[in-house]
Amino acid sequence: MIQLKNAAQIEKMRAAGRITGEALLLAGEAIKEGVSTKHLDDLIRQYIEKCGATPTFLGYGGFPGSACISVNDQVIHGIPSADVILKEGDIVKIDVGATFRGFVGDSANTFPVGKITKEAQKLIDCTKESFYRGASQFKEGNRIGDIGSAIQTYCEERGYGVIRRYEGHGVGRQLHEDPGVPNYGKPGRGPRLVTGMTLAIEPMVSAGSYEVRELRDGWTVVTVDGSLTAHYEHSVALTEEGLIYLTKVDSTL
Repeated sequence: MIQLKNAAQIEKMRAAGRITGEALLLAGEAIKEGVSTKHLDDLIRQYIEKCGATPTFLGYGGFPGSACISVNDQVIHGIPSADVILKEGDIVKIDVGATFRGFVGDSANTFPVGKITKEAQKLIDCTKESFYRGASQFKEGNRIGDIGSAIQTYCEERGYGVIRRYEGHGVGRQLHEDPGVPNYGKPGRGPRLVTGMTLAIEPMVSAGSYEVRELRDGWTVVTVDGSLTAHYEHSVALTEEGLIYLTKVDSTL
């Protein structure tokens, strides 16, 4: 069942979203060659807890980290580790959730480590822009399929694969609420979009095939063909005034 939010609840989601976005920004600023993904995870946890919030991902379904940190061909759900050391040219996906006063913020971005290839930067740029193409369809009277279609069309026209096995979702009191928000689909299909809906829209895009597999750790998802991937996500709300970005705290993210 889709849980619509009133104005007061959306304001609480803004607060959770601000903490989420700031934790993601902090981690992004700390990325450099020689840093471990565990260090980034520690920074995220410390900041979220300093704000009086709880890292939503920590212990979620048994996940051992405060954030999902995925490198290069890892799509999502990468487990932070002191043994994973970033190197020049890597691209790093960080997915953060913070729960504050009963509501959740959920956001992700893909960051370069030093100088990266032009191909990797194009993938990152396409993924980010596809999010905004999808978010532009989050308006009264449209349907979920309009969001996914916009993302899929933008990415596939540029030769990229859109991950199908995983998708965005509703967000609110729980990290994952109805409806699911696929990053592909047909316009005019799926649940109708109405004021009060809150979604986490999150395109996951591959430079090659969209086929993925899960590693033996039970969490980390990688591309079958080893191609690079990028991930971009914000929690968003549809209000009487239109679309609101709940987790966006910096114009560059």
